[in-house]
Amino acid sequence: MDKELIISVQEDEVQIALLEDKQLVELHKEKKNNSFAVGDIVLGKVKKIMPGLNAVFVDINDEKDGFMHYLDLGPQFNSFQKYLKLAMNGDNSVRSLDSFNMEPIFEKSGNLSECMKVGQYLLTQIAKEPISTKGPKLSGDISFAGRYLVLTPFSNKVSISQKIKKSEERNRLRRLIQSIRPNNFGLIVRTVAEGKSVAELDADLRQLLDKWARMTDKLKTVNGPQKIESELGATSALLRDVLTDDFNTIYCDNEGVCNELRDYLRTIAPDKIDIVKHYKMTTPIFEQFGVQRDIRRAFGRIVTIRSGIYLYIEHTEAMHVIDVNSGNHIKAGTGQEDTALQVNIESAKEIARQLRLRDMGGIVIVDFVDMLKPEHRKELFNVMSEEMKKDKARHTILPLSKFGLMQITRQRVRPAIEVDVQEKCPFCDGTGTIKSSMVVVDEIESNLRYLSSSQGEKRLTIMTHPYVQAYLTKGFSSVRRNWQRKYKIRLTVKSVENYNLLEYHFFNSQNEEINM
Repeated sequence: MDKELIISVQEDEVQIALLEDKQLVELHKEKKNNSFAVGDIVLGKVKKIMPGLNAVFVDINDEKDGFMHYLDLGPQFNSFQKYLKLAMNGDNSVRSLDSFNMEPIFEKSGNLSECMKVGQYLLTQIAKEPISTKGPKLSGDISFAGRYLVLTPFSNKVSISQKIKKSEERNRLRRLIQSIRPNNFGLIVRTVAEGKSVAELDADLRQLLDKWARMTDKLKTVNGPQKIESELGATSALLRDVLTDDFNTIYCDNEGVCNELRDYLRTIAPDKIDIVKHYKMTTPIFEQFGVQRDIRRAFGRIVTIRSGIYLYIEHTEAMHVIDVNSGNHIKAGTGQEDTALQVNIESAKEIARQLRLRDMGGIVIVDFVDMLKPEHRKELFNVMSEEMKKDKARHTILPLSKFGLMQITRQRVRPAIEVDVQEKCPFCDGTGTIKSSMVVVDEIESNLRYLSSSQGEKRLTIMTHPYVQAYLTKGFSSVRRNWQRKYKIRLTVKSVENYNLLEYHFFNSQNEEINM
């Protein structure tokens, strides 16, 4: 698979497009003034305890307080609290946890008000960005993500990505990680670590441990809620997560960002530095690579597939709803059931792409075209499952219900991306209604009466849409002739093709426009 990253750096945000085989599959937007991003580690202070919700609101020095439920504290909450107290007191021994005595595992069932009090400091991590009126969701189960590994403090467990299927490779990686894992640090081996050497894994681990030490040093001097350690920017984080051997090129229209990307690649994949290209043409980068065209086609309430199928996509506060319509997708010689299967399979592929592209999360309900045969329903489920394997977000897919609906849940950590692909209608000015054509003719006559009787005009020209011009001039006893006799004026009606249907203008004998 051919992969490209197209980066457009604007004044207030960075837009990142991921192309697979020249097709847009992901679109990310990063505001330059964002206070927090998913993965940031924040020192917060308990602001309000909600016993009824078994949750707490946390002051994180932002306009919206963070929210954390009891179950989000994590199994190592007691150890993190002990570490936080030692680090804020300047104890250098916690830069390494080799001699740290871990606290007992935190109970999964309990009352938050019994283990926490207002004003208490908490070390938390942003799990979800603010969505709608909600503040960021916080987690006390802190981890550090690297290129090949994820570091989990206060654990001695080694986990291997389930996407690594070969048992020999899983065993090899487990042995390597156990040989380099420091005491009281757990590690999760990511999918991209497959086939990597111990030297590459160890280098990634050293960078993560440096982050831990840097965070420990910062905690010595903090004096209130604030960000302690930042996650990578959206560009670098995306690069870290998607960079593979079939990644061809990264184009960016900003030289500074290009240099940042090269510096980051130098640490995670030195052999890939040359794939970063500085785009210098005058044509906007998204226009040049067809990204803007794909955005216009892919976003909006109605999404049309090339074969004639179209999808209706509706967003609500509780869920996303997608309706599949066959449109003019009819193949000769195929029955209704086979046509429905073809339509649904093609739609499933586009729906899987749309979920990634719009970053739609939460509950998604898809209303496919009805199919009667169980084998066809199963085939559709298998196709959707296969297409969704390309999606890195956690998701669950249920088979078609008896009503032909497919339910999908997808991890939501950011607001769904929405791109406004509509413009204000030049006819109705966004109101949804226009004047009756009869009313417009009456309006023209009223203005004509005023100009002839009150202003003394004897010769006028009306410029209008060709349809209105035809209505006013066609026939022996035309409207124009009747107006000339009625108002004793010489009247010319001309058509202008680029006028909207109900647009008209008056001009006097000197060909000067008369403002009405």
